[in-house]
Amino acid sequence: MKNAIFSFPLPANEPVKTYLKGSPEREALEAELKKQSSQVIEIPLIIGGKEVRTGNTGKVVMPHDHQHVLATYHKAGEKEVQMAIDAAMAAHKEWSELDWTVRATILLKIADLIAGKYRAVINASTMLGQSKNIYQSEIDAACELIDFLRYNAHFAGKLYGFQPKSAPGQINSVEYRALEGFVFALSPFNFTSIACNLNMSPILMGNVTVWKPATTAILSNYYLMKVFKEAGVPDGVINFLPGPGRVIGDVVFNSKYMAGVHFTGSNATFNTLWKQAANNLEKYISYPRLVGETGGKDFIFVHPSACVKEVATAAFCGAFEFQGQKCSAASRMYVPASLWPAILEGIKEQRAEITMGDVCDPSNFVNAVIDEASFDNIVSYIELARNSKDAKIVMGGKYDKSKGYFVHPTVIETTNPHFKSMVEEIFGPVLTVYVYKDEEMDKAVELCDNSTIYGLTGAVFGRDRMAVQKIADKLRYTAGNFYINDKPTGAVVGMQPFGGSRASGTNDKAGGEFNLIRWTIPRTIKETLVSPTDYRYSYMK
Repeated sequence: MKNAIFSFPLPANEPVKTYLKGSPEREALEAELKKQSSQVIEIPLIIGGKEVRTGNTGKVVMPHDHQHVLATYHKAGEKEVQMAIDAAMAAHKEWSELDWTVRATILLKIADLIAGKYRAVINASTMLGQSKNIYQSEIDAACELIDFLRYNAHFAGKLYGFQPKSAPGQINSVEYRALEGFVFALSPFNFTSIACNLNMSPILMGNVTVWKPATTAILSNYYLMKVFKEAGVPDGVINFLPGPGRVIGDVVFNSKYMAGVHFTGSNATFNTLWKQAANNLEKYISYPRLVGETGGKDFIFVHPSACVKEVATAAFCGAFEFQGQKCSAASRMYVPASLWPAILEGIKEQRAEITMGDVCDPSNFVNAVIDEASFDNIVSYIELARNSKDAKIVMGGKYDKSKGYFVHPTVIETTNPHFKSMVEEIFGPVLTVYVYKDEEMDKAVELCDNSTIYGLTGAVFGRDRMAVQKIADKLRYTAGNFYINDKPTGAVVGMQPFGGSRASGTNDKAGGEFNLIRWTIPRTIKETLVSPTDYRYSYMK
């Protein structure tokens, strides 16, 4: 029996490997890319630790070469979803009552396995299945994923250490219980690290999950599930259910044991989930915890004192890294007329230097968008701008899906601050710019604040620090993650806890104590050492 009072120290962030030609990590990754590209694997459901094959299958393809099949996966039906719920609840008691440090050591083992033995596997599957280049995969599927696991162990120790004071004759404490049921984890395609964390944050706190991975990220997520099992996650604690969201969701939300939702995805989907939970409240044992990060229409606001080159680089990287498929990607920009020509020229110069194509060619900066539906949606915004009197395409605007789903980095300039591509989330390599008159900056700040429903990330650029601070104060509610003289992407675990409000989610800040506490039901315990035996107040005696 353990009786040590133990806490995990604040970790260092996982170093980003360079993948220089001839380096060990580059050779290992290239070998793994070749291996995964030359095989077609079968991906089953994993329920209660057992592989389940339904015979209802789909294909995993490369977005940059959509005729290339990487895997065949089995889809869950209603029966399998109920099996997963039953398996999760069967594992709940033992897992939730396990010493938290044992749960934490399993997560730390996962981190070490990803950092070493499986780094190339996870990176290669993320590159091939989600069309991320080497760097974008490394900072996500390896580094951020590892950081989530290691930092959460530290944060959990801090959380369990938050205890009330006691008084003479009594001892007070708070017990952080797991939720009384299972957590439904719905993960997105764009970050392998998020797929891991949506499960691992709840299970660290003693919960069990039913996991629906994004269809377009099943390959990397399946390899993650195999690593979880190797690290010692018990059968039934996480149940892996690829399949149609509506089928899975209908069974999940009708279960009385549905205790929480951990979600990253679109605002519309999260709204639907919230309504499903509300419509079934009478069925649940307790009010479910709904934690969601739902996207954004993230901005760069440029003050007239800003450095042109810094803004151009931030706009280019913020909008076009990973093809703009980040919830935090720069998607709208407000620029003073005095700086816009030079900033646009700077963006064009960087665009002229980069190439786009297959992720296996490390010289390509831009790769494919995730699938045909996404491609078609992005193209619709480009064509709207092309045919509008309120906008013009000043860079890019080309696209081709004959081999892969390629959309060229595109900049739209609009005279209408409420133009569709200026206010709606696109999730692609499209940046829309509103050019304001220098003397009307305050009006532009108001437009930035009020034009969209979102509040995830944003940035302000300027050398006049006093002016920048005034803008930041006015934009206080526009972003849960706010950047000064930096692009609005690239939050690092342990440094910038991530999440937004308004229509961007519940702002429970992944990568911090804020998120972990949502997966607990605290119980306050008061023990009286010597119980009173007289009912009278002192003045009555």
